[in-house]
Amino acid sequence: MRKITASLFIALDGVVEAPDQWHFPYFSDDMGATVAASMDRADTMLFGRETYDSFAGAWPVREAAGGEDAGFAKTIGDMRKIVLSHRPLTFTWRNSEQLQGDFVEAVTALKNEPGGEIALSGSVSVVRQLLAAGLLDELHLLVHPIAVRKGMRLFDDGDAPIPLALASSTVLDKGVVHLVYTPSAPAPEAGYEEAKQHLPQ
Repeated sequence: MRKITASLFIALDGVVEAPDQWHFPYFSDDMGATVAASMDRADTMLFGRETYDSFAGAWPVREAAGGEDAGFAKTIGDMRKIVLSHRPLTFTWRNSEQLQGDFVEAVTALKNEPGGEIALSGSVSVVRQLLAAGLLDELHLLVHPIAVRKGMRLFDDGDAPIPLALASSTVLDKGVVHLVYTPSAPAPEAGYEEAKQHLPQ
């Protein structure tokens, strides 16, 4: 079964909205290599409509310009790109298509197809749906040392907790921490009496 991996730039206070307004001072070669490594394992990208529109408006232009990021732009352009939207879409960026049918059924079928990993970049609404459905295999958070203090956060109010296990943590340049989480079974119930057993005596 194919693995679905989501990568997000996130602030200390959980804000993931508009990273273009606070992310760039913390970008480094170290972070670029981390992002590229995740993309290298994927041959398909899954998008929400807004994130797709942002990518489609930028990366084909950068590829055509032939600048230093043209190689990365071509890599994304050559990948299969699947967009989640409730309204019919028309595509101009190559290898783009719309997710058809029920979300859980369609993504489950996609995971069962042969191929490499399926990557997400941004697309918070899709990440939330994948987590709620138990379909996300890895959540990569690049935690920036800034509290943005306004904007959409990764986790909204919901009916049930989403337990996760920390698979790895790496400190990158400029104080950014790369955290990788995987799905986890719920933690056993415990109250103060159980917790105080672990307090220093």
